[in-house]
Amino acid sequence: MVRLIINIFLFLLLPLLSLTAAEPIRFGVTLGLTGKDAELAEMQKKGFLLWQKDVNKRGGILGRKVDIIVYDDNNNKDTAKSLYETLILKDKVDLLFGPYSSGITGAILPITEKYEYPVLVSGASADELWKQGYKYVFGIFIPASRYAVGFLEVAAGSGITDIAIVYADDTFSKSIASGTKEWAERFGMRIALYREFKKGRENLDDIASEAKASGAKGLIVCGHFNEAVAMRLSLENIRWRPKAYFASVGPVLQSYYDKLGAQANHTFSSSQWEHHEGVNIPASTAFYRAFTTAYGMEPSYHAATAYAAGEIFEAAIAKAKTTDRKQIRHLLSTMNTMSILGKYGVDSTGMQIKHFTITIQWQNGKKEIVWPKELMTSKPVFE
Repeated sequence: MVRLIINIFLFLLLPLLSLTAAEPIRFGVTLGLTGKDAELAEMQKKGFLLWQKDVNKRGGILGRKVDIIVYDDNNNKDTAKSLYETLILKDKVDLLFGPYSSGITGAILPITEKYEYPVLVSGASADELWKQGYKYVFGIFIPASRYAVGFLEVAAGSGITDIAIVYADDTFSKSIASGTKEWAERFGMRIALYREFKKGRENLDDIASEAKASGAKGLIVCGHFNEAVAMRLSLENIRWRPKAYFASVGPVLQSYYDKLGAQANHTFSSSQWEHHEGVNIPASTAFYRAFTTAYGMEPSYHAATAYAAGEIFEAAIAKAKTTDRKQIRHLLSTMNTMSILGKYGVDSTGMQIKHFTITIQWQNGKKEIVWPKELMTSKPVFE
């Protein structure tokens, strides 16, 4: 009887012992945790660490725990490049996630290509990243050039024919702007103004005035959080309410409304992922609840994309039954799988082609999904 109890005990304990004894699967990433995009980078960090916690709770991958090394690159290209070499040469990580922002990602890719490390890009989407001939870079959400397509469809359907497109002079913002211009013209819209401005400007009153003078009925701002807020404040300063106001990235964050209050209402933006009580997608809802429980705050899509990148690596490793980088690279380039973002699948360059964005709008202090129709929680509102 004693021997039977011991055998049962060993049987139950053995999986835990093997998980502890096996070397962990080590992932590496840098994020601008103290840079100008710190809020967005922190969201990504939370998403990565939540996935690490969840996957380890499930027993790890291939019986091995997951360990993610996160370094702060201060949103600096040279710092990020140095840290990715540290991750590869000193820390000897198995696999890599991409950093936050297209500019930083573009800076580190020559290094990851040199050492033949597959990189899942969960914080960048500038089209240029997939035009360099790289073989080891894979996106998990659509390229920046398509960010505004849903909004343009909604705006065109409401009769808006004249739009102004203004954009910061960074790689990501330029990609959104050029793609938006192309798609707006496909929808038969007139580009009343196409104007670049220097990233980091705090006052955009003159740009807002130019857009107003152009006769535009819709205004599209291509940038990050600060640009979205600055332009909304400038619109108030010059007392102009375009029929439709769209800004990338910034308006998906709760802090956009916290900072602007009622001025945030009617702002449109695109999102890679959203949780809404009226749209119950089980895996997505489970992520939302786990995140809010762990951190006491709602996740933005930046957290969701980080978590999804972990899920995609997990699927590839499980299918390959190894962390061999050449095999993982092959699977990332060929497999179709699902994550909390939806479908994953890339073209021959590594650019994501299966995922689609959601268009949201702030209405009465709440984000509503206004496109696509299948996920719509409210009709769009125009000024």
